This record gives sequence, structure tokens and C-alpha cells, in this order.
Amino acid sequence: MSEVLNLAKELILRASVTPDDAGCQALLAQRLQRAGFACQSLRYGAVDNLWATHGSDGPVLVLLGHTDVVPPGPRAAWASDPFVPEVRDGVLYGRGAADMKGSVAAFVVALERFVAAHPRHPGTVALLLTSDEEGDAIDGVRRVAETLRERGQRIDWCITGEPSSKRKLGDLLRVGRRGTLSATLTVHGVQGHVAYPEKARNPIHLALPALAELAARRWDDGYESFPPTSLQLSNVHAGTGANNVIPGELQALFNLRYNPHWTAARLESECEAVLRAHGLDYSIAWHRGGEPFHTPEGPLRAAAREVLARFAGAAPEESTGGGTSDARFLAPLGAQCVEIGPVNASIHKVDEHVAVADLEALPDLYLALLERLLA
Repeated sequence: MSEVLNLAKELILRASVTPDDAGCQALLAQRLQRAGFACQSLRYGAVDNLWATHGSDGPVLVLLGHTDVVPPGPRAAWASDPFVPEVRDGVLYGRGAADMKGSVAAFVVALERFVAAHPRHPGTVALLLTSDEEGDAIDGVRRVAETLRERGQRIDWCITGEPSSKRKLGDLLRVGRRGTLSATLTVHGVQGHVAYPEKARNPIHLALPALAELAARRWDDGYESFPPTSLQLSNVHAGTGANNVIPGELQALFNLRYNPHWTAARLESECEAVLRAHGLDYSIAWHRGGEPFHTPEGPLRAAAREVLARFAGAAPEESTGGGTSDARFLAPLGAQCVEIGPVNASIHKVDEHVAVADLEALPDLYLALLERLLA
């Protein structure tokens, strides 16, 4: 059994459903300390974070990952226990195999090999892990980034191990992510009998034109490799369950995925201007999930493109698609960020898996990046 496969299995065995790390980071810290890394555990609330460094001064290259996983769902739906790793026909199955315990295992093996081959490498190489990526993302990398900022910690480059490949390892290079902004909107009306609408104010009737305007708006035409900003309504709820009662309020949830044309503050202002223009009596709670980031041409993007082309046999697609990642919290520190990881077809699904051949290639891929940038 290969070193990275064995370590990935050890991590999958630990049922680290967010935000429980279940001992993953302690296991990895022990290995990295033996390799000469300085390891610091940063626990905030119920969340474990690991900051491990080797070297000094700059440039600073951070490998970023998470040890938490999403719940497995009904275990009977899995072909094998989601927390008992199993290899079948050259494929490793288990919760977190692709997202992202396979990448984390590959990070650690690559780091061990790198410092063994280059004990006096220039700059600093670091590993940052959290157990709060799949959850609220409050006490994880977001909080660690605040600590690093207070310390004056410089970060030049960040490689996130999120499963980014589409069909073949290395066929996609993530060079940015959209921002995410969520809202919980409550439109206040006056409850009453449907036979006497003049004595009530129906929040459904009042809210729908405003919601339709927000949903239909074309916010922009995109930004470089970013798609246009999108607003999506995800839930609308009102009513008492009776068909003869005008409800007293309506609640709507919506989310904006936005490109660098916008900031969260500007989008909040634009949305509330629409709500006010429709004369709504409303309250709204905003959650800023993270601003967009984009890595321009430079040493990191060039190195990643070169290494992925070598591993995939063709130049990778360079994309800003998908959801969000924890890199959004390090980018504001000045870090250029890319995301490189295994095929993402099975993430968050029943029978999550990664090809063993891809898993065994990952340490070499990450090592090549480390050597290209720091050796």
C-alpha cells in the first residue's frame, strides 16, 4: 500500500463530520513535527485549526485544506461503510476521499518529501488545515486569517486542495472564485381574513413584484473569466396553512454569487433600494460569506499551468467557476490563490470516491509545485 493511500485511509477512518476534527489534525501534526515543522494548534469554539510551518522569511507558500467532511446521509445507501475506507477496482471509497482527505494526505506526503530533499529551502512553506470548511466557516480559516493578520504574517501564494478536476486529474486550474452574499428577508404585512382584504396587508402580494425584479435583474456582463453575477431565490415561505387567512409576514432566502465588479456592501445597498422602491415594510439579515478573488498572471499561475499540463498531458482549463472555498479568507491578506485537486464528480454524494492512481499522483503534483516555487 502506498504512503499516501495509507494516510488517506487513516483520515477517512476518523468520522470528522463538521466541525469535529476527530483527531485528524493531531495525527498530521505528529508527522509534520517529525519532519521538522513547527506546528501550532489554533482552536476557536468547537473548531480545530492547524498552522504548520517550515523555513523562514519569504516568499511564503501555504497549502490550504480541511479535515472536516459533510454528513454521509443514510449509511444503508452506501455500498460500504462511509467511515471504513475500502478500495474496489482501483478506487478508494469513503466520506472525504475526494473532499478533501485525499488532498490533505497528499499535501502532508509532499511536504515531508520536500523538506527532506530541500532542508534549507528558501522562504517558508506552510500547511493550514481547519475543521470548519463544510460548516459555518466562522471559526475556521476566516478566524485564523484574522490571527495571521494581527501577527503581520505575510502570505504570497496559496494552493488549495479542493477537488477541482472535472474528468481527469489536472484538467482544470481554479484561478479565482466568486463572492457569496446571503440574505434572510422578512416582509411584514397585516394578518386578516381573505374575505376582508381591505382590513389586511398581504405580504405575499407586496413582496412578489420586488422579488421578481431582483430575480430578473442582469447585474453585470461578467468580469474577465468570471460569469455574470447571479441572484437566486432559494426559499419563500408564508401562510398559516389555512386557505382563508392572509398571512402576517413572508420570509424569503436568497443568495448572490458575484464577481469583482461588486462588493458585498454595494450589493446590499442595491437590493435594499429595490425593496424600498416597492414600499415594503421589511427587515433583512445579511451574511457575507466572502468577497471574490482573482489570481492574475504571475509566478503561481504560471507554475501551476506548467505542472498541470505535464500531469494531464494538456494545458488545463483556467476557471473561476464553482462555489466558494476557504481561499477567499487568505486572498485579502495579499495571497495569490489557486485550487488544484482530484476529480470532483462524487463529492458530497453517496459512495464518494477517488481513483487510487489519481491519489498516488497527487503528492508528486504538489511536490512539483513546491519545487517550482521554492526550491
